[in-house]
Amino acid sequence: MIKNISNLGDAALYCDFGNEVNKSINSQVIKYFKTIKEQKPVGINNLTPSYNKLIVSYDLRQTNFKEVKKFIENINIEDTQKTYSKQLEIPVCCEESFSLDIKRLEEILNLKREKILENFFNKEYFCYMTGFIAGMPFLGDLAENMRAPRLETPRVKVPKGSVALTEQFANIYTFESPGGWNILGNTPLDVFDNSKEHKPNLIDPGDIVTFKEITLDQYKNFYE
Repeated sequence: MIKNISNLGDAALYCDFGNEVNKSINSQVIKYFKTIKEQKPVGINNLTPSYNKLIVSYDLRQTNFKEVKKFIENINIEDTQKTYSKQLEIPVCCEESFSLDIKRLEEILNLKREKILENFFNKEYFCYMTGFIAGMPFLGDLAENMRAPRLETPRVKVPKGSVALTEQFANIYTFESPGGWNILGNTPLDVFDNSKEHKPNLIDPGDIVTFKEITLDQYKNFYE
């Protein structure tokens, strides 16, 4: 549940659910996020969920901190509908040219390539949040023996579609961008499509994701 609600600048407030990062707390964040989004209270114009925080932005011409805070405090999360989530299967090619950090992962995790891939693909992931770059999903939780630190020197360009690991999370780079995560493979799917104005994200907070390994030929012919 929310531990504290405080001001964040002139036209936003900050809902703090605690410091832990786990599925239970994040599910509460997502419930508030989806409930506020569905009820569309006057003046609230943006919601930004994270692992254990929710930022609520509002238009000062229509409402104020006191009114928004009261609205949030009056939400009975136990009475809200179940948070429905999608279940998605994401194809990933781990051919050598895509698995840029597999050798690093073998050394850090003390596991062979085959075991790393077996662990990765035999796992169900929960989307905690999207962010950093548009639509990028943060997917947890990796088992302890699959957790690796970021690269000491981040790449200037990580290819679009790269599927990568760091600490307890996996993610998918939705655009070519700088980044320091350990790259395991690449997906041909467009995880973020800004031509879809009202629903650009393929993966949303609360969704369940599994990965399926595909061959290089399947990757190349994916949209044919």
